[in-house]
Amino acid sequence: MSSDYRTGREGEEFAYRGHSLDELQEMDVDEVAELLPARQRRTIVRGLGTEQQKLLETVRSRDPETTADDPIRTHLRDMPILPEFVGVTFAVYNGHSFERVQVDPEMIGHYLGEFHLTRSTVEHGQAGIGATRSSKFVPLK
Repeated sequence: MSSDYRTGREGEEFAYRGHSLDELQEMDVDEVAELLPARQRRTIVRGLGTEQQKLLETVRSRDPETTADDPIRTHLRDMPILPEFVGVTFAVYNGHSFERVQVDPEMIGHYLGEFHLTRSTVEHGQAGIGATRSSKFVPLK
């Protein structure tokens, strides 16, 4: 994984709390945890669950060329995004289907589930015949 990721600004390299992406990827998980927001830091300090550790090992053992073609399928929406995940494609379950998430450097410190919502937006149409009391007296034609 290279450091060619850029921020939204022209010519400026990505930095997370003063550290470049290469520096972050060389750090241990505990060192990265110190830089994360409180909720994500607490998740790591208390210890990742067995499923979360298994996902982390899957990412570490993954061949970089196959990540775009074959995403890692997971139900772990509560997994904090670590620097090791940058460039990896996940298929995150939203309760109905698996949605693809391509991890960018700007996603570090968030959770996987934040990038695909579990609830879809509702668009209401107009009420049908008999839906309200007043619609009983509306002529059909």
